[in-house]
Amino acid sequence: DDDLTGVQLGGALKNVMALAAGVVDGLELGHNARAALITRGLAEMIRLGMAMGADPRTFYGLSGVGDLILTCTGPLSRNHSVGVRLGKGERLEGILASMQAVAEGVRTAKAALGLALRCGVDMPIVQEVNAVLFADKSCRQAVGDLMEREAKGEKSPS
Repeated sequence: DDDLTGVQLGGALKNVMALAAGVVDGLELGHNARAALITRGLAEMIRLGMAMGADPRTFYGLSGVGDLILTCTGPLSRNHSVGVRLGKGERLEGILASMQAVAEGVRTAKAALGLALRCGVDMPIVQEVNAVLFADKSCRQAVGDLMEREAKGEKSPS
């Protein structure tokens, strides 16, 4: 069964999550914090996917979690690199001006937030990435706000 919606969402949203994972790395919060961010990011991706009719199982495959992990941790990931530089205190404009290639997650972050709002899906990581990119929120404050959110149970979608 082809799940084009799930594959497309996974391919787009992973870039936003990679920005966030890069921020965590730029702030030097450690591997556990990055792993938690990736795990929560996957949950956000699945929630939006389900709201848009995607099969949640798509996100557990190579086009979902496989690509997500690589993009959030790989040294060649442009989006992760942008996040690292943001976490280290650089300004977005300077980072983008210094790059030869496009970091898709910057534009995708706005679109993802718009989709989340239209679908009524809670996507706190996407919200915080947007706040850092476009509302001058500090990376440390954004990560702090994510960590202070009320913990919710984790269960796999059926």
